[in-house]
Amino acid sequence: MARLFGTDGIRGLAFGEVLTEDLARQVAASAVRLLGGGRVVIGRDTRPSGPALERAAVEGFTAAGADVTLLGVVPTPTVAHVVASGEADLGLVLSASHNPAPDNGLKLFAAGGHKLTDAQEDAIEAGLGELGPGGGSVRTGTAEGYAAALLSTVGPLAGLTVVVDGANGAASVLAPQVYRAAGATVVPLHCEADGERINDGSGATHPEALATAVVAHGADLGIAHDGDADRCIVVDAAGRVLNGDQVLGLLALARRDAGLPASDVLVATVMSNLGLALAMEQAGITLVRTAVGDRYVLEAMLDHGYRLGGEQSGHVVLLDHATTGDGLLTALQVMDRVVTSGRPVAELADVVSLLPQVLVNVRADRSRATAPEVLAAVAAEEDAFAGEGRVLLRPSGTEPLVRVMVEAPTQAEADATAGRLAAVVAG
Repeated sequence: MARLFGTDGIRGLAFGEVLTEDLARQVAASAVRLLGGGRVVIGRDTRPSGPALERAAVEGFTAAGADVTLLGVVPTPTVAHVVASGEADLGLVLSASHNPAPDNGLKLFAAGGHKLTDAQEDAIEAGLGELGPGGGSVRTGTAEGYAAALLSTVGPLAGLTVVVDGANGAASVLAPQVYRAAGATVVPLHCEADGERINDGSGATHPEALATAVVAHGADLGIAHDGDADRCIVVDAAGRVLNGDQVLGLLALARRDAGLPASDVLVATVMSNLGLALAMEQAGITLVRTAVGDRYVLEAMLDHGYRLGGEQSGHVVLLDHATTGDGLLTALQVMDRVVTSGRPVAELADVVSLLPQVLVNVRADRSRATAPEVLAAVAAEEDAFAGEGRVLLRPSGTEPLVRVMVEAPTQAEADATAGRLAAVVAG
């Protein structure tokens, strides 16, 4: 049987073969038994399947004796914040993040507001089946504490005009409210909180409409969140989409200039663009790379005391203020940097010059990623780049595929190199 937990909780088609109401009950009960969650907080995004899965999870939690607080529709980091603040021992988010509306997911936060380790997930999965004698209670809560914590991290943002794309998801209401409370003029886009249209041509994975709206409204910048708002993608005044690497570079320099602790290190994944590494090297900041996944970024940060990390996708972890990726917090920090520096976001982001990047999926046995002739071909290509390009081979975790990623000074060089390596991998 395949492992239930993926890179970020359990995710799949709501009420399909795997993600059922019964599974939600069992996971909830098992989590209480394994993690000792006497006080549980639940949040969800806008998907139509959310209320039913929420009811099932409540049944599981209360059957195991836990007292449950329902936050309703809130961003994922709201739940992490409540757990981290000590108001709850365990948190559950019902969301499939950037996936389409028919999907949903179960994402857990343990004591301290951190995502579960692989060992904790395995233990919860092994404990599925029994619910419990009951005895827990249910009440409702709000996101007011989370919103106040966000606003405490920045100064006034007066004079800034921002278009906010809520992806019709969890941040559709809260994000515009928070940014207005901080002093910004907000133009909402895809903020109808319509779960049937969550992530549909909108949000962090589809920023094209946001780019158009920023130019049309003459805004200073645009912010796009995904369905559960743990991501932030930024658009500059000219409609140029800035990815997570550029946002990370901008924030890393802001922390360095402010003289904050551990501001000489930035954590990113192996997929982050070489342009980010080169920019950080020039700025005197060490780039530490991890495996793909914000949980691995966070693990490295916690293990070594680093404070800033993230991914190309827009997951940014700011450990000075949060325990997980937080799209609203990231957006506020970017806007604060624009205001305090007096410089447009385009100029701030241009510290990172992204190299052309190409990713080719080669259908082959995953062991081909480490075959001697493949490794020799990779070494030869990297030698030819002489530090001005990069090659990364990653076997898929679920399919017979090897992913060939190449970065080079020009798109033509990247494409050509990827083509040659793909042919070697294919054999």
